[in-house]
Amino acid sequence: VARIRCEDVFGILGENFTFPVKIDEKVVEIIWTKNKDKVAEWEVQNTATYFTSLQDRGLLNEENACLTIFNLEDNDAGTYVLDYFDSRRRNYVLTFILAVLAPPSEPEISCNISGDDLVLNCTAHFQKPLNYAWKFSSTPITHQTQEVFIPKKDIDASEKAVCFIKFSQMEKSSEIFLTQCFP
Repeated sequence: VARIRCEDVFGILGENFTFPVKIDEKVVEIIWTKNKDKVAEWEVQNTATYFTSLQDRGLLNEENACLTIFNLEDNDAGTYVLDYFDSRRRNYVLTFILAVLAPPSEPEISCNISGDDLVLNCTAHFQKPLNYAWKFSSTPITHQTQEVFIPKKDIDASEKAVCFIKFSQMEKSSEIFLTQCFP
């Protein structure tokens, strides 16, 4: 009887993507399909074979059955099934539904004054939550938030703020001189 699991995963257009397969036992046979078409297969004593769109862009790790797709394209999205046998001939089936997302937009920084504070806000458009971080030229501390408050009295005219957005293997940043926030 096959043991079955299903997982939603997503990659970023143009990045490399590896399916998050976790296998503890020794594998003797691997078949990967995409929307029911075979894309990669391997069995003990042989080398992996690739089919269709993955012929030049796929890499199968025979130790752990992980499949990597290089330079992700929109049409790589679909339902991928890993069907494998371990050394005791037990069968496992893992299903991954891969979505390919456009990369996040460049972050934009806006600032306004609220009471005695300068409020900086960083925004980027993306279909999933992003990690935000701020770095200031005058302090080594990083703020891991989308919005940051700075007391006006502490602002140095030459101070620069940089907002970083991170997702998967990708990072983008924008910067602003705090003097730009004052009329």
